Amino acid sequence: MIRRTTAAKGMALAAVLSLGLAACASSDGGSDDSSEGGGGSAEPLKIGTILPVTGTLAFLGPPEIAGVGLAIDDINAAGGVLGNDVSVEWGDSGDSTDLSVATSTATDLIGKGVSVVIGAASSAVSLGVVDQFAEASVMQISPANTAADLSGYGEFFARTAPPDTVQGPAHADLIMGDGHCKVGFLVQNEAYGNGLRDYIQEALEAGGCEAVYGGNGEGHEFAPGETNFGAQVTDLLAQKPDAISIVAFEETTAIVNELVSQGWDFDGTTYFVDGNLSNYGDAFDKGTLAGVQGTLPGAQADDAFREQLTTWYSENEDGELEDFSYSAESYDATVLAALAAVKGGATDGETISKNIRAVSGADGGTEVKTFEEGVKALEAGDDIHYVGKSGIGPLNESNDPTSAFIGIYKYGADNTYTYQRQIEGKIEE
Repeated sequence: MIRRTTAAKGMALAAVLSLGLAACASSDGGSDDSSEGGGGSAEPLKIGTILPVTGTLAFLGPPEIAGVGLAIDDINAAGGVLGNDVSVEWGDSGDSTDLSVATSTATDLIGKGVSVVIGAASSAVSLGVVDQFAEASVMQISPANTAADLSGYGEFFARTAPPDTVQGPAHADLIMGDGHCKVGFLVQNEAYGNGLRDYIQEALEAGGCEAVYGGNGEGHEFAPGETNFGAQVTDLLAQKPDAISIVAFEETTAIVNELVSQGWDFDGTTYFVDGNLSNYGDAFDKGTLAGVQGTLPGAQADDAFREQLTTWYSENEDGELEDFSYSAESYDATVLAALAAVKGGATDGETISKNIRAVSGADGGTEVKTFEEGVKALEAGDDIHYVGKSGIGPLNESNDPTSAFIGIYKYGADNTYTYQRQIEGKIEE
């Protein structure tokens, strides 16, 4: 099995690293009938991660790490890539409040000779390092970046999470479907927050509703890492919204506490997004979040996959996996990178970049559900369409999934969320 340091050790490692998204618009890379090589490297495939061990998105780290680790174990159990086991270098992304963590990790991973990295979770973090990886010809595949700014950014970036053009309308439909039409926003001021808010607002207004606070151009956004929301909540509630959408990360805890102190009734009126859809448990009094709903890109992980992830995390991290957000997307990002290397006959980043669309099904081909099935089909000379755990469609010319599921979740009295249903959204070309 691929072993890694525990989260605590990972934080210590990040502290001593040498200080050092973007969807890629490869116009035709990897989408022809033949395999495309790059630098021709026959070295064993080395994968790096730039995932949140620390910072406001640290709750997303465990499921993403488990997804990558489990995928690598499965790849190696099937014979590895081009006859060699895949290895992994684990790295911390931190968050957008201190981008030096991510740049340090990027420098370290490049120095260790990785040809592909999985991450980051934060779109703003990816925007801070994507050029660094591209200049080193390292392929970056994010399992969680959704900012539309990353679509068409460069040939060395792809993602297995859909852009906010999919989640935004789904979130707006959820709000309007509950009968709300006067919506207040509390939004963090960076690429992810502003972009997702804009797509939610656009869909709301198309449905005849309005943003009564926090809309685009009003200047109400807060800085990442903000802890004091007294004035913002007072101003928001003065507009008498019938619903509030919170687009934030860890700042959500302070926002919820302030809303409680000012008497907001959360039940059926409050909406979270992927950045803050977390199990809060005892962080709030029992029943605080009852009735709150949220949207999360990605198909619901089935019980068998969850059990595999939980077992991997327990054996490798000595902890309990409590969240599964973006675990499937992390697994699929890793498998797609490995299949792209097999198709191209080499393990360098350029080869992976040129072949990743093809193995995702951009050219059609034989549907395969596992790495092992994919290798067999490629060796038989077939084009393949990897149908992975996350349920995304083939990558388009911007290396965005052409379709994806958006899950709808609801909080109970214990301040934890449960799956309700999912809808499939498609990306308009």
